[in-house]
Amino acid sequence: MRNAMIIDPKDNVAVAIEAIQSGDTVTYLSGNEEKTLTARQDITIYHKLAVCDISKGSPICKYGEHIGIASCDIKAGEHVHVHNVESHREDLEAEA
Repeated sequence: MRNAMIIDPKDNVAVAIEAIQSGDTVTYLSGNEEKTLTARQDITIYHKLAVCDISKGSPICKYGEHIGIASCDIKAGEHVHVHNVESHREDLEAEA
């Protein structure tokens, strides 16, 4: 049974659609392929977890959009939240 979801193939995080305990198998659909990984930490419902290793300074992508920058290395299966993500404001003036 799926307990997480991603929306866009570019996403490197999944959203927990139920509470996930450390050690649980996380199952989500990526394109037409069902994928699994092991949760390294407890994940609160509707919070994010990494679906792959994310290096410090790399963008966090959710729903196909960059939502922040990893403030430290994040391992697949770890909780992705304010403790390991920095906000990233794009230079909107440059496009004007």
